[in-house]
Amino acid sequence: MRLDEAEARARLAAHDHGVLCTVHPERGVDAVPVVFAIHPDGFVGVPVDLVKPKASLQLQRERNLAADPRATLLVDHWNRDDWSQLWWVRAKLEWCPDDPRRADELADLLVARYPQYADRPFANMLVMRIVGITAWSAR
Repeated sequence: MRLDEAEARARLAAHDHGVLCTVHPERGVDAVPVVFAIHPDGFVGVPVDLVKPKASLQLQRERNLAADPRATLLVDHWNRDDWSQLWWVRAKLEWCPDDPRRADELADLLVARYPQYADRPFANMLVMRIVGITAWSAR
């Protein structure tokens, strides 16, 4: 059953992690698990943080977005024993580089949501605007 946009946005905003998909110019879709924050005006912030170890702070997802600003954020709920509880939300995103005010607002939301970010350990904030949303639920 398709969910309406308001319900889809509510489920997306309530979820604590998802899968960010960007487009690699040679191998196609790059999918990585991420945490995120949703601003009420429809912008999504995905942090590049200093909390989790990384080989480099210039992540492939950033290079992908620089080459193609389209992305998708997918969240889902799974219950192996009760498939009537299954649902997913897919947000179509467009990268919005160079928006420091919005990046700061999204960083504030992440700090409020995740104790690991209390010290604002952000090397960068990927700011994206929701340009479309699709959702489905078994109920």
